[in-house]
Amino acid sequence: MEQFDAVDVIRTKRDGGVLSHDQIRWVIDAYTRGVVKDEQMAALAMAVFLRGMGREEISQWTRAMIESGERMDFSGIGRPTADKHSTGGVGDKITLPLAPLVATFGVAVPQLSGRGLGHTGGTLDKLESIPGWRASLSNDEVLHQLGEGCGAVICAAGSGLAPADKKLYALRDITSTVDCIPLIASSIMSKKIAEGTGSLVLDVKVGSGAFMKDIDAARELARTMVDLGADAGVRTRALLTDMSTPLGLTVGNALEVAESVEVLAGGGPADVVDLTVALAREMLESAGVRDADVEAALADGRAMDTWRAMIREQGGDPDAPLPVSKHTHTVCAEADGVLGALDALAVGVASWRLGAGRAVKDDPVQAGAGIELHAKPGQRVRKGQPLLTLHTDDEWRIPRALESLEGRIGIGDSAPEERGVVLERVE
Repeated sequence: MEQFDAVDVIRTKRDGGVLSHDQIRWVIDAYTRGVVKDEQMAALAMAVFLRGMGREEISQWTRAMIESGERMDFSGIGRPTADKHSTGGVGDKITLPLAPLVATFGVAVPQLSGRGLGHTGGTLDKLESIPGWRASLSNDEVLHQLGEGCGAVICAAGSGLAPADKKLYALRDITSTVDCIPLIASSIMSKKIAEGTGSLVLDVKVGSGAFMKDIDAARELARTMVDLGADAGVRTRALLTDMSTPLGLTVGNALEVAESVEVLAGGGPADVVDLTVALAREMLESAGVRDADVEAALADGRAMDTWRAMIREQGGDPDAPLPVSKHTHTVCAEADGVLGALDALAVGVASWRLGAGRAVKDDPVQAGAGIELHAKPGQRVRKGQPLLTLHTDDEWRIPRALESLEGRIGIGDSAPEERGVVLERVE
């Protein structure tokens, strides 16, 4: 590979120039190997943050990050593959019912997931509240479970996938260059493309509990990621979905697992069911399965059967009781009226402070911690009626959690404007 000088690459982007394919491939490779130093990559990331990148640059940047590691190959499993990625929210347990639901129709779902950080929950943390379940699988175990097993796997991504992204993400986190659409899009898509899926559906959250607070930014991120997928030969589409209020009626780890099982049993909150069904349809269509009756698979127990098999194949006991927290505290309505607002970010932070989330990546999480919602915006409530129940193993955490909720629960005379959980579609 041609040698470049890191300072020249930084200067090109700093001055608003376009980085060449060779410059991008060299700088990502050299940074992964330690030839380009953190302070130089930090300067380049800030130049990208301020100057942006065009579609071709972002595509090449993503490709270089994929090439920094291994790439999984599912061509031998005998089934089409579809994956889903969510940009993260509060109460977002959709992966849990979605993966087995899609696998029920013969489409393999290689759902390589992550852990929670801050106010957004992590899929692996949720599933680890199931006794015996394990997140770390070898590549051979993943291939077996997708091909000869239940057809769905939710597990930790191996360290060999897009190692440049892991290194760059940690640097962006400490240099205030996280919220940059070219770098967000290439980070997400390099991992998802390296995972080897044939098709991908993106759930791009919009609202107070989401990374993207306004719909224009969410739309731009979705469009950028869909284009990156197309450039890499992965059939990609996106849904913009509402995250102004928590999804479903639970936020936490074991609490969200229990709600997911309700959905798989044909029940569960309407917004969780609606989004699960919408994403399942998109995944199945993109994998070539049309006119699948996904609601029937939830109602008749087929999706539940796949869920139980998936949990067992990863060492878990689907019948084991889920952990329960030692302490609870109930928040009640202070007046009669209509619940107008229940801010997703405030509920997410409260759940995190109760022990359901982590401040840094090595923090432990409490399986039973979190929040149950007893009402959603638009519902009429009476003074003294329970609105939320806080769960934690440490009573001392409750006052700090209550602080984050102050002023974030609105009770008024009129209901907020109703809108569905799916706001827009991008393909």
